[in-house]
Amino acid sequence: MSVNELYAKYTRVWIPDPDDVWRAAEIVRDYKEGEAVLHLTLEDDTPLDYPVGPKSNPLPFLRNPDILVGENDLTALSYLHEPAVLHNLKVRFLEPNHIYTYCGIVLVAINPYEQLHIYGEEVIRAYSGQNMGDMDPHIFAVAEEAYKQMARDEKNQSIIVSGESGAGKTVSAKYAMRFFATVGGSTSDTNVEEKVLASSPIMEAIGNAKTTRNDNSSRFGKYIEIGFNQQYRIIGANMRTYLLEKSRVVFQAEDERNYHIFYQLCASASLPEYKDLCLTSAEDFTFTSMGENIFIEGVNDAADLEKTREAFTLLGIKEGNQSSIFKVIASILHLGNIEICSQRDGESCHVLRNDVHLKHFCTLLGVELKQMEHWLCHRKLVTATETYVKNMSTKQAENARDALAKHIYARMFDWIVEHINKALHTSSKQHSFIGVLDIYGFETFEVNSFEQFCINYANEKLQQQFNSHVFKLEQEEYMKEQIPWTLIDFYDNQPCIDLIEARLGILDLLDEECKVPKGTDENWAQKLYKQHSASAHFQKPRMSNVSFIIVHFADKVEYQSEGFLEKNRDTVYGEQINILKASEFQLVADLFHDKDDVAPPKSSRVNVRPAKSTPKAPNKEHKKTVGHQFRSSLHLLMETLNATTPHYVRCIKPNDLKEPFMFDSRRAVQQLRACGVLETIRISAAGYPSRWTYPDFFNRYRVLLKKSEMASADKKLVCRNLLETLIKDHDMFQFGKTKIFFRAGQVAYLEKLRADRFRSACIKIQKTVRGWLQRVRYRKVRKMAISLQRYGRGYLARRHADFLRQTRAALLCQKQYRMVRDRRAYLRVRRAVVTIQAFTRGMFTRRIFQEFMLHHKAMLIQKVVRGWLQRRRFRRARDAAITIQCLFRRVRARRRLQQLKVEARSAERLKSLNSGMENKIVQLQRKMDDQSKELRTQNEQLLQVNNKLQKQLEQVKSQQGEAGGAGGAQVSSLQEELDRLKEELQEASAQRNRMEEEHGNEKTGLQLRVEELEKENALLKSEKEEMNHRILQQTKSFEEDSSSVSLMETSLQAELDAERQRYQNLLKQMTTVEQRYDNLKEELSLSKFQPGHKRNPSNQSSLESDSNYTSISTSELGDTEDSIQLVEEMGVEKAAMDIGLFMKLQKRVRELEQERRRLQVNLDKMEELARSRGSESRSSTLEQETADLAYNNLKRQELESENKKLKKDLNELRRSISERASENDPSNELQDSYNLLLSQLRSANEELEGRKEEVLILRTQIVSAAHIRENNQPRQSSEAPEVSEDKEPVDNEEALKAYHGLCESKKLLEAQLQTQSRQHGDELEALHTQIELLRDDIEKKQEILSYTASLSPEARVEYSVQQEITRLTNDNLDLKELVEKLEKNEKKLKKQLRIYMKKVQELEASQAAAQTNRSRPPLSRQVTVQRKEKDFEGMLEYYKEDEALLFKTLITDIRPNTVSATVPCLPAYILFMCIRHADYVNDDQKVESLLTSTINAIKKVLKKNNEDFEMTSFWLANTSRLLHCLKQYSGDEAFMTQNTGKQNEHCLKNFDLAEYRQVLSDLSIQIYQQLIKVAEGIIQPMIVSAMLESESIPSLAGVKTMGYRNRSSSMDVDSGGPATYTLKALIRQLGQFHGTMQDHGLDPEIVGQVVRQLFHCVNAVTLNNLLLRKDVCSWSNGMQLRYNTSQMEEWLRANNLSHSKAAETLEPIIQAAQLLQVKKKTTQDAEAICSLCSALSTQQIVKILNLYTPLNEFEERVSVSFIRSIQTRPQQRHDPPQLLMDTKHMFPVLFPYTPSALSLETLHIPASLGLDFLIRV
Repeated sequence: MSVNELYAKYTRVWIPDPDDVWRAAEIVRDYKEGEAVLHLTLEDDTPLDYPVGPKSNPLPFLRNPDILVGENDLTALSYLHEPAVLHNLKVRFLEPNHIYTYCGIVLVAINPYEQLHIYGEEVIRAYSGQNMGDMDPHIFAVAEEAYKQMARDEKNQSIIVSGESGAGKTVSAKYAMRFFATVGGSTSDTNVEEKVLASSPIMEAIGNAKTTRNDNSSRFGKYIEIGFNQQYRIIGANMRTYLLEKSRVVFQAEDERNYHIFYQLCASASLPEYKDLCLTSAEDFTFTSMGENIFIEGVNDAADLEKTREAFTLLGIKEGNQSSIFKVIASILHLGNIEICSQRDGESCHVLRNDVHLKHFCTLLGVELKQMEHWLCHRKLVTATETYVKNMSTKQAENARDALAKHIYARMFDWIVEHINKALHTSSKQHSFIGVLDIYGFETFEVNSFEQFCINYANEKLQQQFNSHVFKLEQEEYMKEQIPWTLIDFYDNQPCIDLIEARLGILDLLDEECKVPKGTDENWAQKLYKQHSASAHFQKPRMSNVSFIIVHFADKVEYQSEGFLEKNRDTVYGEQINILKASEFQLVADLFHDKDDVAPPKSSRVNVRPAKSTPKAPNKEHKKTVGHQFRSSLHLLMETLNATTPHYVRCIKPNDLKEPFMFDSRRAVQQLRACGVLETIRISAAGYPSRWTYPDFFNRYRVLLKKSEMASADKKLVCRNLLETLIKDHDMFQFGKTKIFFRAGQVAYLEKLRADRFRSACIKIQKTVRGWLQRVRYRKVRKMAISLQRYGRGYLARRHADFLRQTRAALLCQKQYRMVRDRRAYLRVRRAVVTIQAFTRGMFTRRIFQEFMLHHKAMLIQKVVRGWLQRRRFRRARDAAITIQCLFRRVRARRRLQQLKVEARSAERLKSLNSGMENKIVQLQRKMDDQSKELRTQNEQLLQVNNKLQKQLEQVKSQQGEAGGAGGAQVSSLQEELDRLKEELQEASAQRNRMEEEHGNEKTGLQLRVEELEKENALLKSEKEEMNHRILQQTKSFEEDSSSVSLMETSLQAELDAERQRYQNLLKQMTTVEQRYDNLKEELSLSKFQPGHKRNPSNQSSLESDSNYTSISTSELGDTEDSIQLVEEMGVEKAAMDIGLFMKLQKRVRELEQERRRLQVNLDKMEELARSRGSESRSSTLEQETADLAYNNLKRQELESENKKLKKDLNELRRSISERASENDPSNELQDSYNLLLSQLRSANEELEGRKEEVLILRTQIVSAAHIRENNQPRQSSEAPEVSEDKEPVDNEEALKAYHGLCESKKLLEAQLQTQSRQHGDELEALHTQIELLRDDIEKKQEILSYTASLSPEARVEYSVQQEITRLTNDNLDLKELVEKLEKNEKKLKKQLRIYMKKVQELEASQAAAQTNRSRPPLSRQVTVQRKEKDFEGMLEYYKEDEALLFKTLITDIRPNTVSATVPCLPAYILFMCIRHADYVNDDQKVESLLTSTINAIKKVLKKNNEDFEMTSFWLANTSRLLHCLKQYSGDEAFMTQNTGKQNEHCLKNFDLAEYRQVLSDLSIQIYQQLIKVAEGIIQPMIVSAMLESESIPSLAGVKTMGYRNRSSSMDVDSGGPATYTLKALIRQLGQFHGTMQDHGLDPEIVGQVVRQLFHCVNAVTLNNLLLRKDVCSWSNGMQLRYNTSQMEEWLRANNLSHSKAAETLEPIIQAAQLLQVKKKTTQDAEAICSLCSALSTQQIVKILNLYTPLNEFEERVSVSFIRSIQTRPQQRHDPPQLLMDTKHMFPVLFPYTPSALSLETLHIPASLGLDFLIRV
């Protein structure tokens, strides 16, 4: 393009400005080449005529389009020059507060002077594994790039962090090391990464100080090598330091401080452990008070010292060495306070005699006071022949003192660094390392000395290495893309480096002058002028003869030669050093001993002085000057950096005032020039800075193509033709293999053409839309006119219709009125006639009734008189019988009293054992209630007996009239029986009185015991009262404020969730700990795990429960004794606090009391039977045996008939299978076999559940009744007295038999009624569900109808079409799912058919082998009473030696697909059936072994398959099902509410497995956490690509205006680049997870929780990437993201997972997508955003708004004022401090109790499992 095209009207440019460096302006008139003035307008509308000249004043720089401003990479700008770079950095720093920006391979970091929440663990995880450029610029991105290249290329890496003081170098290096410590944490327990991080506070304490530019400035350079092994885990580290600023120890400028360690010790001087240092405030010491400000705002020196000591301890430096270090540092402060006084002659000096600081100095270092006092003021001169001791002047002595202080501190610094390296050293072999170089940047001050010279020399070397590396990368990029290129000229600073380090350079001349005995700084400066005056990089100042100027790459620097020689020599007198070497403290002596020195033997105490002193050879190390040492270490550093792949971080200081987010353009430009950023820009601008891939270029600029040109499939050819057409100068672009390269400014030109094309298209669209709007308006007006006409005509027609309607209504009113009048007259006459008839009929009826009542009263009088006569006769007979009975029962009561006394003594023993049980008041109350109930029961029984006797008496009277003489005898017998009953009643009342007396005595004793227990339980009562008081207070507060109730419930729920979360986190930690240890540790932990099991409080063996006589179980007694012993061990008060133990003892007491009553009642009954029946017991026993025999015969016949039916069904099954096998059609075979199996199942259920029980009960009743009638016939033919004696027992037996029969019939009817009620309930629930679904459907349709009615006709048609498409799509998906389900069912049925065929074959083989007996010994079972309902009780038995085979077959070797066609969770049911049998036989060892081995085997399987989702889901389902089975069949009423009667019979009898339930619950939680971990590991690589990058809506796909130049080194070329996933792939993967969990029978609630957790992971990862990526924060990406989330929600609805709260976890990302789409301009928009984005924090909202990027120039950026209004708006939020979401957050899992409807006796075990050794019981 020509100059005229570039500098046209409205073009924006940059012009120089003295204040802001560069200023924006706009051209107001087209510029023509050759004109001398460029007409501009500034941003404040000020006109400006800018002079232009070809040589003196060139044309100004062009500005980039606004859409390019704020880019992540400076090299991606279209115009690359200094103002563009400065403006881009300023915009990013001030508006979105982005402190990091890429500049090619350099990361520019601007110090914000504020703590930012962008360095947390979540940010590290977000950047880990990402390519450089995929995320926003960050120090973690550079660290991840280095770590990735080290692992991929197996080459060492270096991160070079540079910048001037206060720019943030140390912090950047610290965060880089934190990233390596987190990502590459060591696998061992040495915690190397913690030690690496712990070195930072130590080095900051001894090497950092406050300067005028930085409060924590590093005054030394360091290079830390972090070593990695072959698994790329940190194994060690090493640190190298460079050029410590020793002069700061003895001198600080104004408002500066010494090193932090001095102030930390002074701040902690008052502590006891630092008393021996003799320190006071830092203001009292010369070396710490020169800066006149000893404090730093916001810094606590005492607390920092504690952190330093903790770091020392972590690095293994012992307390003794720490104390010695602090002593050495404190001695330096005392050394600076030693006052040296001048003598009168002025050439000598002395130290005050009682100088306290000298004494403290010698004491702390352990040296002789006199010697140190002498050599501080004298020095030794050694010649070839003699040795002189010379006095020093005061100035010389002070210089020597300061030199000694600097030397001591430097030695101490080196010793600490050496020991840190020892702590970080490892014996393992280092595979590779990453070095982090934290070195000073280019420095220039008003007075520059030797330190600045060395610093700038090091920066010259680093800049040379940086320039060559940048040029090398550019060259590699061009060669890789096969682009012809010419040599790019870049600045080479080798001449400046030669000026400093070459032969006879500045350093050589400095060392030579140091060797001269009387060399001075002035002489050295003159030599420099003479030697280097001709060099282009060396200049002499005009007004000075002692300074010189060096032209560095960044700027000219004037150095003052004063002090160069002294600092280069670093002179320390040997006499002072020798005194320190002789210190009594080993550490102080070791500091100053050279490595080559050999310590003399300790035994030689005699010093032999030679006759003539010989001069001592100087140390070799003292010959090396500081400049020589620095040059050697710098060369070594450059060799290390050249052998590694470097990564650059340039830190920029935005202002000198240390104000947060304030940008000083002048200071920033100085640093950009000094750190090489502008040089990188210049190198990039010299070539082809803008680079586009062919697909991105085509997608961006295809609007410039014609329709015919877009038809070509070759995108490269299309792009080539387009560029050749648009850009005439072919040198402005080049075509590479995968990219198109553009010169600077060409992308801006293409953007201009694209904007013009869009502008013309917008005009055409506007024209069309406006015409359409006018046409629509005309149609509306015409339609309104027609409507008015129609409504007017309608109004007239309605008026005429109203007139006709009123006329007709008048006629109807007349007709109705006349009819009503006549009808009322008729009804009045009719009512009068009816009334007269009613009164007449009533009179006749009352007369008849009075006659009937007279006859009835006469009959009543006769009946009452006759009854009174009979009752008087009966009472006389009864009184006589009662008198006889009382005499007899008194004798029997005396015997009984003796027995009760014996029992009382035994009961008293039991009561003494149960001391400290429960509150006796509650027990006595219960006993009184029980006795009152018994009294009421006895009274009711007496009333029943009286009623019965009354009825018998009436029967006897009736028979008396019929039988005549025989009736008299019968009456007498009845009278005798009545007397006998009266006696029994009197005896019962006497016995009751005795029992009441005994109860009163016992009550008195217990009350005494209660008083003692009340004292013991006083603490419990007080606590209970306090709790009640708290509850009352809470209740009152809740009633006063209803809103606080919801808050309290929410807080309680949150606390519960937090408690669950903490508990599950502990389980998670326990799981990780178990995984880290080997199998030996695991076996040890498993051997320690021996959870006991206890018996149920009411347990009895099956033999005891089914026997006729009750007994006390020994297990119960043992349990009670254990409880009593536990009470004695714990103490009464602690036992009272243990509610579980308290309730156990309470329950045990009640059981003992009930047992006592039951024994008493049984004993009374047995004695009465023994006396009354006598010989009749034999006959009754014979009758019982006969009835049992009849029942057994009936049962045998029934079993034989069932056996015949089963054989018949088996033969029919064999015949059908053989017939179908001969046919060729597999579908017929499948269908017939399926129908046959269904018919067999139906018939079996009907016979076994209905007829069998009914027939058996009825037949038993018939046989028993016939037998009773046979026995009654001979008895009735005997004499009358015998009949009267035997009649009552016979009646009782008949009544008992009838009662049992009625009970059994009642049970049968209740079972049938329960079945019908359950069926009815299920049907009712299904109908309710169907009604709810229909209601929801109706509501949805109503909403759609109302929404459709509000739309325009065109929109209504479009909406209906969309609805129809959606409906057809859903129908299609439903049909597909139905087809898949049918296919699965078909496969399952085929598998079942194969299993049944195999079973038939095995059955035939087993029948053949049934003749042979097994060689194993018979199983030992308890003899129990046979159950009458079923043969199979749902239990499985196995031999002890088969237990290992059981676990191997059922747990270790089983695969989920082997049991996919059977009942879900089949292994869990089998294991529980084995547990049931172990409980049935009362084998506690078997139960313990079975459960413990099951848990251990599941853990081993999961550890082996820790990345297999299917296996983890399978065992989660089985573990949870086993847990539910243990609850369902535990016998606890809370878990039995949904059980059937049969399931309640299958409950565990002997063992309480509550502890194992807790262990299984913990195991389920661990498996759930492993399942989530595996699932998240599978879907996490898919989330970002599927949710943010995949083009689910292709029409909305957009490309950024520039392509970010990904570093070629960051892409893994060998693997073909990163894998891309679509949203369909992610949903398909979620569907696979859901299908797998459903196939395994996992509870729906747990499936919902898994899906919720996975959706949280999707939301967190997506939102974190959105917050860290600018390229996805646009309107189109927001639309794309909203569509993707809606697809996820649709998947939830399609799988009936809406109740799982998974959709709620997507709320943050949904709101983020809406935030990208809403309007963002006005105050109302800000309020709408704050109310809309309730799930996002203010920090996240501001971050998204800052990242929002328009895709073209028609969109606008979010203004800074709008973002500020969001920040300052008062928010009622509790925002977390971190920016990113926690991707590792895990919701607390709940395992709701879901009982199984499966009956255990109907469970079938496939033969394919190989569990033939299991025996069905």
